[in-house]
Amino acid sequence: MAFSTYDVALAYLFSATDYEKMQHVRYNADTFSLDRMRQMAALMGSPETKFASVHVTGTKGKGSTAAMIHALAQATGLKSGLYTSPHLVNIRERIRVGRDDISEEALRRLIEGARSMVERLRAQGDPPTFFEIFTAMAFQHFAAEKVDVAVIEVGLGGRLDATNIIVPDVSVITAISLDHTEQLGNTLAAIAAEKAGIIKTRVPVVTQPQEPEVMEVIEQACQEAGAPMILVGRDIVCTWEPAEEKGRLGGRLSAKTHTESFCDIFIPLMGEHQALNACTAIAAARRASPLKGRLPPKVIAAGLRGVEWPGRMEYVPGRPDMLLDGAHNRASMERLLEGLAQHFPGWRTVLVFACAADKDVGGMLAALAQKAAQMPVVFTKIASPRAADPADLAERFARLGIAGARTAPDVAAALEAAKGLAGPAGFIVVAGSLYLVGEVKQLLQKKS
Repeated sequence: MAFSTYDVALAYLFSATDYEKMQHVRYNADTFSLDRMRQMAALMGSPETKFASVHVTGTKGKGSTAAMIHALAQATGLKSGLYTSPHLVNIRERIRVGRDDISEEALRRLIEGARSMVERLRAQGDPPTFFEIFTAMAFQHFAAEKVDVAVIEVGLGGRLDATNIIVPDVSVITAISLDHTEQLGNTLAAIAAEKAGIIKTRVPVVTQPQEPEVMEVIEQACQEAGAPMILVGRDIVCTWEPAEEKGRLGGRLSAKTHTESFCDIFIPLMGEHQALNACTAIAAARRASPLKGRLPPKVIAAGLRGVEWPGRMEYVPGRPDMLLDGAHNRASMERLLEGLAQHFPGWRTVLVFACAADKDVGGMLAALAQKAAQMPVVFTKIASPRAADPADLAERFARLGIAGARTAPDVAAALEAAKGLAGPAGFIVVAGSLYLVGEVKQLLQKKS
């Protein structure tokens, strides 16, 4: 039976996969395998083999880097696909061709086409996860659209992630830090081993600077796979400074490889860490077969100038102004605080914070306590069964020596409280979870 509407199709997908549970709990590095994902892809005609791809993993920066590679591909005039997760407001954001999210009708047809495969696996007692189904549908969409290249962001880890059935033109590993420790391991070396699982035989690898124990794991995996390694900071170096262009805030990048230089490139993404992400994207894009020879400095500048990546130090002017950032572990929270100091020094800032209880709550609060003691904080709760309790967050913050934080029962109430603290000329920063950022964006869209 066909799904009559897009909403009916989505309802089936969520009910068939137990969205929250499957997305966040099922992955287990000891017992999970890619066998089911490979079976699903085979049943769909192996769409992952029908386009060139770039595979991107890491703890922080992987989404921004993937978006930059996608923007570079578009600047060459080629047809590029982008697969990312999670979404902020609309699930269609996860699958994009060019600048367009997948349409409701296209996604309805994909879910309808996947239904028999889902039911077959459920009947076998091996139901696919939401992420597996969505990944398979993304591959099918890119194949049907005949994209020249698809940029595929890993969902979780790498070695056992559903996206890891592809054999890409180039594998990318952005900065690795502690995150998802219950699933990936509680040491940097263990997490690095999961991330390095995307490395394929003789496929070039582009990696950012890493901690020594992480770099050791990556270098060994490259050596075993015979995969050449390009290291940002060695094979491509850069400088960066905050900048504004035509009302957009970001940074100005200058980069240099062994053979050429790229000067004065504006990137409409804030934070010095975006310089590393941009260099990573340049190095990776130039090694994807459809893009070879198509990326002279002028095209690179045009591509990076047009990059779009909402919810990552996203500036929203208003009364008061706001900054939305999906920082959700200690390392990303530290980068956010550094970015605030670089781009908004001296601004009267109020922080709205919420996160999932299974994230690095202690690390994020410690970063805030050390670097933002004078910043009023409003703790609130994301609309998720995994949400941390605001009162517990405030109590833990107080134990770090920062008393007086406020709490709010939901995101709307938290924003109102923050507006009162900031005043019309103040500044509200929203951070702690991409789900929190998504809720805030939805509220802003309703008001506008």
